Formats: sequence, C-alpha cells, structure tokens
Amino acid sequence: MGKSLKAYIILLLVLFGFIFYVQITAEKPVNWAKTYNETDKIPYGTFIFYNELPELFPESQITTITTSPYEYFEAFKDTSNVEPSGIYMHIDEFAQLDDVSAEKLLDFTAKGNILFLASSYIPKVFLDSLQIETDNNFSFKGKATLNLVNPKFKNDSIFIEKGLTNVYFKNANYKTTTILGTQTFKDSTYTNFIKTTYKKGTFYLHLQPSVYTNFSLLKSKKHQVYTENTLGYLPNAPIFYKSKIRLSTPISGSKLRFILSQPALRYAWYLGLILLVLFIIFNTKRKQRVVKTITPLGNSTLEFIKTIGNLYYETKDHNNLIDKKTTYFLEYIRRVYYLDTQVLDEKLIKNLALKTNRSKKDITTLVNAITQLRAKPEVTEQDLLDLNTLIEEFHNHKHGSYNR
Repeated sequence: MGKSLKAYIILLLVLFGFIFYVQITAEKPVNWAKTYNETDKIPYGTFIFYNELPELFPESQITTITTSPYEYFEAFKDTSNVEPSGIYMHIDEFAQLDDVSAEKLLDFTAKGNILFLASSYIPKVFLDSLQIETDNNFSFKGKATLNLVNPKFKNDSIFIEKGLTNVYFKNANYKTTTILGTQTFKDSTYTNFIKTTYKKGTFYLHLQPSVYTNFSLLKSKKHQVYTENTLGYLPNAPIFYKSKIRLSTPISGSKLRFILSQPALRYAWYLGLILLVLFIIFNTKRKQRVVKTITPLGNSTLEFIKTIGNLYYETKDHNNLIDKKTTYFLEYIRRVYYLDTQVLDEKLIKNLALKTNRSKKDITTLVNAITQLRAKPEVTEQDLLDLNTLIEEFHNHKHGSYNR
C-alpha cells in the first residue's frame, strides 16, 4: 500500500471521527411539532396531561382508545353487552373524525354522556348538529389572555403567546349553550370555551388545545390551574381518552431497533459499517492475484478492409454487396446534394443532373442501373462490376458527362 493511499485512509478516518464527535456533542434541536401525542415529551405533546388524569379524576376509570370511536364502542357493546357511559375526551388541533365515528359520538352523547373536545377545528357534523358556528380572525397577533367566565376563576387568567390559533365561536344556539371561557387579543374578546347540551348529554368544546400540552403546563402554576379549572366542569365518571398513538404503523421487529433509535449508537453503527467496507475493499485489492497482461491482436484499416473483402469474395454474395453500394451511394446523394432518394424517378434524375452539372443521359443510365439491379432476383459478378464502374465514374468526374 503506497504512502499516498495510507494518507487518504488516515484523512478519511479523521474526517469520520470528527463528524461522529460533532453529532454526539451537538445539542439536539427542539421538536416543535404539534403532535398532541400522550407519549411525546416534546413541547406540544400531551405526556404530562395524560399522566396527570388519574390525579385529577381519582375516582374515574380511564380507558385509552387506540381505534376509531365507532370501532371501539361497537366492540364495547359486543364484549360487555351493555351501553358505554361516561366522558369521551379528545385533544388535538384537528379533530379528525370520519362521519360514521362523529355520528357515533353524537349518539353516545345524546344518551346522557359527556364529550370533552379540545380542538381548534371542530368536525362539521358537530357544528351542524349543535347549531354552532366558528370563524377565523387572521388579525390575531401576539399573545392572548385566556379567561374563564365563572367569577371564582377570575384570578386564574393566563397569557399564551405560542401555539395559539385564531379560531373562535362566532355564533351558537344560546338556548342550549353556555359560554365558559374567552380569549382576548388586545381589546377584542372572543368566545373559545363553551358548554352545550345535546338531547340528554353535554358537549364541552375548547378551541385552544395548546393549553393541555407539555409546553403550557410547564410554563407556570397558573397554567396548570387554568387547565384543572376547565376540567372541573366534568364529573367523576369513566373517561374514554382518544389516543394519538398510531398502532396501524407496525413496530419494527429488527434486533437493531434500539441501536438505530439512539443517535449516538446509530452513528457508531454506520461508521463501523463504512470502516468494514473500506477494509474489505483495500484488503481485497492488496491480496488479489496478478492478472496476466494479454497483448491485443494488431489491426489496421487496410487489414480490416481486406478481411471484409475476402469474406464477400468467398461467399459470392453479390446481392448483398449491390444493396450496400446502392444504399451508401443514395445516402451520399442525400447528404451532399440534399435530394430525396426515396423514389428514383424523373424528378430525381433532373435535379441531380442540374446540381452535378452532368448530362441527364448519364444520370439516367446510373439511376436505371440501380433500379434494375434492385429489382433483379439474382445478380452476377459482372452486374456488380458494372454498377461499381458507374458509381466510380460519378465520383471521379467532377464536371461534364461520363467518358464511356
């Protein structure tokens, strides 16, 4: 192994080592994705809220639902043979519910149960059924003050700047709806938390789900109190909590799952693989047997032409030779004189005679010879020689007619 190759390998190893060191020591960036996932400890996950539910509702049984509401409640009836009752709780910026599940939740609530939904975008099925309307005000900027209308909560207002949405309740059926909370941007106040009855049941709808995230709950004690107060309207009853875990995505069964899930171990694994490949490449190159040099056979244009000529002479394939000669000749006419040679007619003869300054008679002789030989089933060696003579005379005589 040469000195230059060793130097390149050392430089490569130093480079990989530096990259590995930077990746290990670099501060992991904060993930600001709004997942609202109860297993996420990132700012907009709901890990803290989910794990505090047993403390907030000590007498309630909490069931985590990982399927759609329709699938869960249908399976619940099939297994227990009783109607489910309690509180259905869903926290997400977009409450993505299919129409069948939304109707199932309306039916669940109508039977005397409670639906607590913290979402900026309420499903249209709910809005229509509850006779409420939401709107967006895109002028909302900066931080907002969130208040609860109940006088005993007047000192528990909180300020929120990050994670806010500009959605508010624009209209509602106030015969069945009670305003529980508001949000104030500068001097404008809008409703963001309501209670509305639906048949025998009750809906609690909050348009700022970010107040239930890790970021909000860790901000201050007042944020925690505000969240507890919003839940204070709920009774002690079984809670059906809608999970954000996507169990439809299969968990990898690879034995390397843990290694690849940890950044430091993952980079070490990749670096080891790269070094192993480099070792195999250079070790194979060093130990491979010497390949004998085989001098290629000499060749020249003249020898090639002689070989091809002898081949055709031995085979006596005159038809093939005439076909090739006429093909090359007509291609020459097209390339040099820009004439169409698809049809060998009077027009071609006239134009070729004009462009070459040759007599029409001589051009006619050549074209007729090509036409006849193409149509002739079997040609002789003499036919080939005659055609070759005509073509050679065409190329050699640059002016005037043929001297035959």
